[in-house]
Amino acid sequence: MVAALGACGLFSGLTSDKTATWSAQRLYAEAEDELSAGGYTAAIKLFETLQSRYPFGRYAQQALMEVAYAQWKDGEKDLSLAAADRFLKTYPNSPNADYVWYLKGLVNFNDNLGLLGSLAQQDLTERDPKALRDAFDAFRELVIRYPESKYTPDAVVRLKYLVNAMAAHEVHVARYYLRRGAYVAAVNRAEIVVQQYQQAPAVRDALQIMVAAYDGLSMPQLRDDTRRILDSNFPASDAVVKEKNPWWKFW
Repeated sequence: MVAALGACGLFSGLTSDKTATWSAQRLYAEAEDELSAGGYTAAIKLFETLQSRYPFGRYAQQALMEVAYAQWKDGEKDLSLAAADRFLKTYPNSPNADYVWYLKGLVNFNDNLGLLGSLAQQDLTERDPKALRDAFDAFRELVIRYPESKYTPDAVVRLKYLVNAMAAHEVHVARYYLRRGAYVAAVNRAEIVVQQYQQAPAVRDALQIMVAAYDGLSMPQLRDDTRRILDSNFPASDAVVKEKNPWWKFW
């Protein structure tokens, strides 16, 4: 009996929760310390413990926001986005809502292209266009809802970059189709750039692809009309398509 009681005591000691008597304030402080030190997994656990024990306390809202950030830093993109969505649904009028929209944009943005990344060095056909679009949507919501937010200027810069990245992605796909002789598909993807991303640098490339694709389809009228648009908008272009070999400049 003595041995059994001793074993129970040992087991109880091994499984006891040292945070059981901690206040919300201490849980939050300890979680913040872990977060600052890069202990994201430990921080997440402490923040989640705080939320479950003190769901209506003044720290619960902040804890959920910190969970979204910590999960992003811990490489858990989907969990981070889910936490951010829970925050916006639970606290839609929070003064921190602008930051959470900004965080949603960052999670998807950094999953694809860094702000200082070079499109010329990226194969955007291998990137996830949905993440690009999701990042764009989050930053756009921030800019529209909170034009005076301190995060808005950076969001505007990233939005411009994302427009160019999405346009470049469509051009890469269009070029892929053109190389394989899928001319109709190439025209369709290039038209997306011309119609939806009119200010993007990739518009010139899209027009070039359309000229080549129309030539491949034996549609000289559309080819020549598109070439005139290309020449009038990009007169200094060094990639005007040649008559006998219309795709020579693309690769």
